[in-house]
Amino acid sequence: MNHDYDIVIAGGGLAGLTLASALAPTGARMAVIEASAPQADKPPSFDDRAIALAHGSRLIFEGIGLWEAIAPGATPIEKIHVSERGKFGFTHLDALEEQVPALGYVTLARNLGQVLLEHFGTTGIDFFCPALLVDLDNDHDGVTLTIDAEDGTRKLTTKLLVAADGGQSQIRERLGIKVRRWDYGHTAIVSNLVPGKPHANIAYERFTTDGPLALLPMTENRFGVVLTVPTAQREEILALHDSDFIHLLQERFGYRCGRFTRVGRRSAYPLALITAKESVRQRVALLGNAAHTLHPISGQGFNLGLRDVAVLAEVVARAMKTGSDPGKDATLNNYASQRESDQRNMALATDALARLFSNPLSLVSTGRNIGLIAADLLPGIRHGIARHAMGLKDAHTRLSRGLTIE
Repeated sequence: MNHDYDIVIAGGGLAGLTLASALAPTGARMAVIEASAPQADKPPSFDDRAIALAHGSRLIFEGIGLWEAIAPGATPIEKIHVSERGKFGFTHLDALEEQVPALGYVTLARNLGQVLLEHFGTTGIDFFCPALLVDLDNDHDGVTLTIDAEDGTRKLTTKLLVAADGGQSQIRERLGIKVRRWDYGHTAIVSNLVPGKPHANIAYERFTTDGPLALLPMTENRFGVVLTVPTAQREEILALHDSDFIHLLQERFGYRCGRFTRVGRRSAYPLALITAKESVRQRVALLGNAAHTLHPISGQGFNLGLRDVAVLAEVVARAMKTGSDPGKDATLNNYASQRESDQRNMALATDALARLFSNPLSLVSTGRNIGLIAADLLPGIRHGIARHAMGLKDAHTRLSRGLTIE
């Protein structure tokens, strides 16, 4: 059976375009399908959210050849400070101690998306945007897709379909892949603000009885803000005057960084844990949020998706290099088996942290603060936490070691 493409990627967001860029050197015949119409040369999913890129994610982008373009808009995280409001416990991580240039980097989704789009435009990969998926049929020979594009309804055939279409994945739903879902009953309020003191490239994770607050260092001495609130308070907090919102942040964080002086536009994202019970089906692979959507408590969601990209790109590139079928069962099962442990462990870890630090019982509070102090005093524990935060624990592929895919 002849196919139009070797690989079709459904989803032209950050994960989908990163995979396309990673696979471009293989010479595979590829297409990307994106439902959202471009706005100002970028899909609207590339918004003003601050994204924390782990050190391991930097290595992946280096391997793809994109880090040089990303770096000017990325602020290094040299230290991470973790504490609980009103309690004695705290711990810190330091890039110098880990002998890396930075523990991670903070950039805007909009800036990262623009770099990916500009690079994607040089690859010659077909881009159907806007295009809606109408139907799909996957069998032993390949996948047939029916899409509504600007030039009308058309059919595409491919050896491999990659579902990179987000947490509400239409492809996952059409294939009947079940998910485990837990609604946290909380919403992340995302913004940015200017502190009264230099942020000194320190990221803060502050746990409060109302939910965690993360401050991520950005360019122009700004912090990216991720404030977790009960969903019932979402509209009330979005409607606050800027000065009242600043007061709320100041009350929860304190004055370690001086008085906050200015705050940006706010957006809201409901928080849930979603994990697909299967990451592959016949000639279909799930990638990024389509396979797993995590609580943002440790900023690992997108980084986990990038490690999906690194593994899927490697197994597909190896198949292409040997003249094998990139969508065959052996290739996809290799991807699924390599990603199972990391995906499961990260989902469990973020969920456990979210539950642990939302528990108001005094005995639990005392225990977690003792744990924070112990982590700060014991270098071995601290190093393990740092490697986890930097995304180095499961760095086995060429891309995750900063090497080219071939």
